[in-house]
Amino acid sequence: MHRSCHSPFFSKTALVLGLFVGSLVELPCLAETKEEASDEAALRADARKTFKEDVAPFVENYCIRCHGPRPKGGVNLKSALKSPGSASSFLHWKKAVANVKVHDMPPEEDVSKIPTDEERRQFAEWIDKLKYLAPRDPGPFVIRRLSKVEYGNTLQDLYGVDPGIVGVLPDEVVGEGFLNSISPLQSELYLEIANRVVEEVLAAKGEDPAAVQKRLFGETPSDGADLREEARRVAQSLARDAFRRPPSDSELDVLVGVFDLARENQLDYTASLTLMWKAVLVSPQFLFITPAEEVDSDESIVRLDDYQLASRLSYLLWSAPPDDELIALAEKGDLRKTEVLRSQVERLLAHPRSRALFDSFGAQWWRVNGLEQQVFDPDLFPEVTPDLRKAMMDEARLFFGSVVRENESVVRFVDSDYTFVNEPLAELYGLEQTIQGKEMRRVELANPNRGGILGMPVTLASTSFPGRTSPVRRGVWVLEQVLGERVPPPPPDVPELEELKGEDLEGLTLRQLTELHQSEATCANCHQVLDPIGFGLENFDAIGRWRDRDSAGVAIDSKGKLPSGKGFATPAELKGLLADRESDLARNLTERLMAHALGRQLEGYDEIVIDRLMRRIAEDDFRVRTIITEVITSYLFTHRKIEG
Repeated sequence: MHRSCHSPFFSKTALVLGLFVGSLVELPCLAETKEEASDEAALRADARKTFKEDVAPFVENYCIRCHGPRPKGGVNLKSALKSPGSASSFLHWKKAVANVKVHDMPPEEDVSKIPTDEERRQFAEWIDKLKYLAPRDPGPFVIRRLSKVEYGNTLQDLYGVDPGIVGVLPDEVVGEGFLNSISPLQSELYLEIANRVVEEVLAAKGEDPAAVQKRLFGETPSDGADLREEARRVAQSLARDAFRRPPSDSELDVLVGVFDLARENQLDYTASLTLMWKAVLVSPQFLFITPAEEVDSDESIVRLDDYQLASRLSYLLWSAPPDDELIALAEKGDLRKTEVLRSQVERLLAHPRSRALFDSFGAQWWRVNGLEQQVFDPDLFPEVTPDLRKAMMDEARLFFGSVVRENESVVRFVDSDYTFVNEPLAELYGLEQTIQGKEMRRVELANPNRGGILGMPVTLASTSFPGRTSPVRRGVWVLEQVLGERVPPPPPDVPELEELKGEDLEGLTLRQLTELHQSEATCANCHQVLDPIGFGLENFDAIGRWRDRDSAGVAIDSKGKLPSGKGFATPAELKGLLADRESDLARNLTERLMAHALGRQLEGYDEIVIDRLMRRIAEDDFRVRTIITEVITSYLFTHRKIEG
């Protein structure tokens, strides 16, 4: 029964399975429902008034000349003026605010049309109101493909195979969520993996079937049994597990059609079931997180069905399919009940499998998921071995997990008095206590400059160049990843510091070289915001070791200030200022987790929902598990829109 996939029949099989995938891949694009708010009408009216009396005149006075019919920098405010509450306009408004706040726009050369600092501050406040012009629509439901890790975990949970079997797949590049398409090459790889899963699970012809095979295919039917009817029962079971919901009649018809094809080609009963199983393994219902095919409702916005809610929850927190308890609750229709959903969030977070939340979300949030491939100058940093890189990531993973498990305030991510190290990492930290071996263990930190992600080697190394630190990268990282600010991208063709030429640069410190960018009109405004923050972390070298002097022996100057004007002189003082902004820290985490959970960028009406969540999160002192629970039980996570 283990025919070569290069045989004529299996070439035909690949084609048939490809057609099977194609016949089901065009699934509907979905979104989600309403949430009543007593004061929303008044806020919407105020937003209309603000747009007409404040936003529109500001844009006409200062922006439209460059961002009109032929917009510069990808910011089209002409279209935004026409539909201020649309999703596309929301992104343009956000970009505009980011540029106006750092004085990057309007350009200084147009001196007669430069807003005052007060006008800039007001513009940001006015734009924030425009979210109330967005329609009551939480945005499109994204049908997304399982990530490589999720796919491997799913194969392991369902069929007991090693998740490493998916190693032939390329690593995906993720943004807010995951990719939602499959290339022809990936289709071939998925079929190859399906063949390997089948080979590992099913017994060779003549051998007794293993327990997994018996569970999947059942007992061999007796003589005279209706094999097609038996195959439909097997298809029902296979599809229910793989699709994470009961299959529809039309889906079962397609699967039984694959069984019929195999029988027409003189395959025996078991081999025909095998082909049908392969069809399941390469189906979009298995490879993608999808909604139910049909919805019995006249409403345009509905709750997710319980099966889809179970999948969305388990893949978010475990990167794995729903377990038996979640499926049982979905079958009874109980998972949608808020108190039940909350208790399931607690249960999943308490399980060791919740460590997957760091690998799928936390590492992406902190921008450390590229450390393994990052290049460091081996002459300057011979300590950077595979073991040290692994320890750096393990520290971040364990720290993230401890804050979630102990339900700490979000502030703990920025400022803590403990971390996790092993011997190589302890040496990097310069810890006085003796730490031996590769095992990671929790240690208390006496140095106030350490503790939290700002003093963690993995984040410091991930924001450096191969041979030196980067105050600019670190400044951007603090503003965007920690505080959730939007930083305008750099102008094109700006040279790196190493590319600057001239005899007068000889002997300048990194701080002095970086400040040269502030002398360029196109760079000055952003660098005046970014550089002081980045230099607050300059006592840490490119791999996170503490230093009092740079490589030239010059004393480190780590003084700086936040955009608010509050100053600091040490990393500890910088952390303290950030810790005081717990509301901003919590909102940033909430927005990023929501975008990750939905697999898309947040838009206008989403912000209204986030505002409501933040009020409840603040009441519980911005605790991290509360943030996770509020995201999962929110309107955005539990509802979808039905496209007509």
